[in-house]
Amino acid sequence: MHFDQRTQRALREFGLSADEVREVSEAVVEATAEEAAALEAFFEGLDTVYSDMDQAHSTAEFPEHGLEYVDCYTHAADLRGYVKFEGWGVPIEDGRVLSDDVVELSLGPTVHDRVRFADDRDDL
Repeated sequence: MHFDQRTQRALREFGLSADEVREVSEAVVEATAEEAAALEAFFEGLDTVYSDMDQAHSTAEFPEHGLEYVDCYTHAADLRGYVKFEGWGVPIEDGRVLSDDVVELSLGPTVHDRVRFADDRDDL
């Protein structure tokens, strides 16, 4: 179970049984795994993506990125991974599918921001 002891106690005090807390925990783990798979599926087969990322070396409102791969993994409710662009990469610390055309990743060092990605600039 991924809930810490305080969260488990609060859920039980709210009226959930230990079995119900376990079921909720399992549902969160499953939803996280499904989101990771959906994020990887979004990027699959794309060679180029566009983002709303602020970049010091680009004046484009929605810079273009040569995409090498996106690798997501999960641990309980945590979604992590790595996105590798042409010439650089960054850890993924969370993410979600916003629509069929746009996803959002929380990127770690050196970006430290939530960034939206699309395969077409017009979708951003």
